[in-house]
Amino acid sequence: PGSWVGTWRPHRPRGPVLAQFTSPGPKYTILGTTGHLAHNPTKTKAPAYSIPQGKLPPISSCSPGPRYFVPPEINRNGKYVSPAQHICGLPKIKTEITPGPSEYPADAGKEHSSCLAPHGAHPSAPSPPGPGAYTLPRLIGPNTTYTTASPCYSMVGKKKRGGFTEDLAKTPGPAAFPKVEVDVFKTRSPSYTAASKAGAGGDRTVKPGPADYPGQREPRGHICALPRLLH
Repeated sequence: PGSWVGTWRPHRPRGPVLAQFTSPGPKYTILGTTGHLAHNPTKTKAPAYSIPQGKLPPISSCSPGPRYFVPPEINRNGKYVSPAQHICGLPKIKTEITPGPSEYPADAGKEHSSCLAPHGAHPSAPSPPGPGAYTLPRLIGPNTTYTTASPCYSMVGKKKRGGFTEDLAKTPGPAAFPKVEVDVFKTRSPSYTAASKAGAGGDRTVKPGPADYPGQREPRGHICALPRLLH
């Protein structure tokens, strides 16, 4: 009929078909690999640690909580308050009025008077030593009075034998040879002679100057006229 597809026809199965049999379903599952209980025996189990619940404090040590307000000056040893001063008015002074300086007469002071005179010298008394007469013990050096002396070292001069300045080769130094001119082993450069300035040549006889000639005076009334030049 038309319900069959292709060449397929109903027939007996050649072997058992799993879908035709009922199974127990999810009743049997694979054991887990985490946790301590019901662990898969085929897998390695890691160390397990128990995390218990925190212990509750005993009832005897419980405080009342914020139900009762405790003042801040109360501690476990009792009440502690920092020193404080009370600010109040001045106390009333119940004293009698005492006499002032003007209540006493001024003449009463003349009975007991004294004179101020310079201090007299005492020739018989010896003069005591001053601060410069005493000296403090020295603190530097090997022989001190009451302090611990530091180590002392002796400093001697340098020895000529065995020192760094000893000439073991006995050869002359650089100062024993004369200075060699540079022109000996290098090309000699041109030389120039610097002489004094030469004097002027020519006749060196003394010539008369303007002061050697006498001056001439013109008579009075003589007028010198200059001709006018026409351009």
